[in-house]
Amino acid sequence: QVQLEESGGGLVQAGGSLRLSCADSGRIPRTSVMGWFRQAPGKEREFVAAISWGGTVTKYADSVRGRFTISRTGAKNTVFLQMNNLKVEDTAVYYCVADGRAATGWLNANPNELNYWGQGTQVTVSS
Repeated sequence: QVQLEESGGGLVQAGGSLRLSCADSGRIPRTSVMGWFRQAPGKEREFVAAISWGGTVTKYADSVRGRFTISRTGAKNTVFLQMNNLKVEDTAVYYCVADGRAATGWLNANPNELNYWGQGTQVTVSS
């Protein structure tokens, strides 16, 4: 059963922007931390960004800090990832993730230990 559903991926030129969205089907705990991981071809999944339940704590990977912004709505578990100044190396499948782990712990988390995952959305950045 689908618990997290991503949208907003696509093809964009380097320097462009995309906004990813992720909606919760209502089955994940409402106080979950939410965030994004990505996986490029031939590479391991890597942390991108996370946001606390109340939205007051955000964490970013060094590779995206200053270019990506994570946010979430208060009414329901919907999280967004605004991606600006995209680079070719940002090309990957982006996964929405939710877990009870604090946002500060996501940077070094084992992805296999995070509870809820979406199906992923492809982001392709061309040069």
